[in-house]
Amino acid sequence: MNNPTSVPVITSQGCSIPQIGFGTSQLGDCAELVCHALKLGYRHIDTAWKYGSEKGVGEGIRASGVPRSEIFLVTKVSHEYLSKDAFAKSVDESLKNLQVDYVDMLHVHWPTVDNIPMAETMTALALAKQQGLTRHIGVANFNIALLEQAMSLCPEPIVSLQAEYHPYLDQSKLLAYCQSKGLSFTAYCPLARGRLFDDPVLTEMAKNKDKSIAQIVLRWLTQQGNIIPIPRSSNLERIAQNLDIFNFTLSPSEMAQIHALAKPDGRIANPAGRAPLWD
Repeated sequence: MNNPTSVPVITSQGCSIPQIGFGTSQLGDCAELVCHALKLGYRHIDTAWKYGSEKGVGEGIRASGVPRSEIFLVTKVSHEYLSKDAFAKSVDESLKNLQVDYVDMLHVHWPTVDNIPMAETMTALALAKQQGLTRHIGVANFNIALLEQAMSLCPEPIVSLQAEYHPYLDQSKLLAYCQSKGLSFTAYCPLARGRLFDDPVLTEMAKNKDKSIAQIVLRWLTQQGNIIPIPRSSNLERIAQNLDIFNFTLSPSEMAQIHALAKPDGRIANPAGRAPLWD
């Protein structure tokens, strides 16, 4: 079992976030996996209403025996529910699914596709915080223009952006903006859904470091400062390996080699009709 105190913490606007999380997208009934992850030492669990994994996450938390106060729990309101009333109902449903009184971070999952005014959504997001249903708030899959708009219209501080990021996707513009505003950046699909596991550069680097490719990539992400990867896996050995990344360092040359792997078509999550104009 890893010691949770060995995981660095990223601080943004008074919000402290363990620098690696356990993702649950596409894991469905993930109670045993979440329980296992928590027992290994993970203290950051990411879910969303859209994933259908909230109930499993809640069950896994309870089965783990880890106190709720020690867990940084994240969920998201889907793009279908961004009007004032629908937003509030979605938050309530998520809390019931999770069987908790609050989450630590609540994200808007994707920008609106129904032309719901940003001000209405941001007011609803802020209200969830003001009511104690979430301790902190953020957005996911927003470009810089949408992020600026959200921050200007939200009555409470936005502390986090969650977006796709891995070696095959250049996110330098978005990262620079988040750093300039003091926002934490949660990286989903940090392992490019397995697409980089045959990469020759990463294969050689992993061999030289006696680490897995996943460990190399996750370390690359965390060494960039305010980035928090949330890898997902249903393999118990890999779940453990993904947490064990803070006992080695990549050199500036190795970091640059991995940055150079970015591809023009590297993006994975790009749903037609829902994705914004990416930076």
